[in-house]
Amino acid sequence: MAALIAENFRFLSLFFKSKDVMIFNGLVALGTVGSEELFSVVAFNCPCSPARNYIYGLAAIGVPALALFLIGVIWNNHTWNLVAECHKRGTKNFSAAATFLLFGSIMGRAAVAPVTWSVISLLRGEAYICALSEFVRPSSLDKFPAEYGAEVLARFPCKDVPENLTKFRDEVTRRLRYESQLFGWLLIGIVAVLVFLTKCLKHCCSPLSYRQEAYWAQYRSNEDKLFRRTAEVHSRILAAKNVKQFFGFVALDKEEKELVQEFPVEGVQPSPQWNAITGVYIYRENKGFPLYSRLHKWAKGVEGNGPSPEGHEMLFLAS
Repeated sequence: MAALIAENFRFLSLFFKSKDVMIFNGLVALGTVGSEELFSVVAFNCPCSPARNYIYGLAAIGVPALALFLIGVIWNNHTWNLVAECHKRGTKNFSAAATFLLFGSIMGRAAVAPVTWSVISLLRGEAYICALSEFVRPSSLDKFPAEYGAEVLARFPCKDVPENLTKFRDEVTRRLRYESQLFGWLLIGIVAVLVFLTKCLKHCCSPLSYRQEAYWAQYRSNEDKLFRRTAEVHSRILAAKNVKQFFGFVALDKEEKELVQEFPVEGVQPSPQWNAITGVYIYRENKGFPLYSRLHKWAKGVEGNGPSPEGHEMLFLAS
C-alpha cells in the first residue's frame, strides 16, 4: 500500500513538473479573479454622473488590465533575455518568424492576467453598466417619461432614481448586464480558440518529436534549477572568502562551513562567459546534435547564434 501511494505521489509530481507553465498561468488567473473580486467590493464606486460614468467604467476595466499586462511583461524572463540580446548582439541572427514568435510568447504570457481581469469584469457587469447606462436610448424603453434624460439614466447604477423609474432601472440594468456577460463569454471563446490554434501550430511546425520536446522542457527546467542553486552557493562562498580577507575571519554557521570546505571557489567567471550564456535562445542543432540552451552551446564550444549549414532553427522558444 505504501509503495502504491509513493508511486502515485511520484506520478503527480512528474505531471505537475511537466505542466509548470499551465499551472503558473492558472495560479495567475486565480489570483486575478480574487483581486477583481476584492476590487469590486472595496474600491469600485460608480460616480453616477453623466460623462464621468463612461470614463470611470472604462478605467475600472482597462487600467488594472494594463497594469497587470505590464507586470506580466516585466516578470517574463524572455523580456530581459530579449533586452540582453539586443544590447549585446542585436537581432540579426533571428529570422522574422523567430522574432515574431518571441514577441508573441512575451505578449501571450503577459496577457493571462489582463484577459482574466477583463473577463471577470464583463461577467460581473458592474463596470459595463456604469459606463453605458447613460447611453441607453430612452425611446427604446416602453413608456419612459419624456421629461427624463441622460442625467437620470446615469444614476441608474446607483439606484438613486425616482420611484416611478424603478422598473426602467431594472430593465436597463438587466439589458446592459446581458450585453456585458455576452461580451465576456465571447472573449472566453475567442481566447480558447486562439490558445487551441497556437498549440496546434506549435506542434505541427516543430521539427522535434513529442518525446524530444518533452525532454527539452525537462532539461531547461533542471538546468535552470541547478544553475540558480549553484550560483547561490558560489556567490555565498565567494562572499565568505572576500569578507574573511577583509576582516581576517568570517562568521559562518555549520552549514556554510561545510559548503566552504566542500566546494572551493578559486575565482569568478569573466564577463564574456556570462554574455555567452545570457540572452534569447532558439533551438539549434550542430552537425545533427541538439543544443538545448546557451549554456549547453557554450559547454560544447559552439560559437555564434546564427543557423549553421549543418543545423536548423526551431522557431519555438525555451520557456
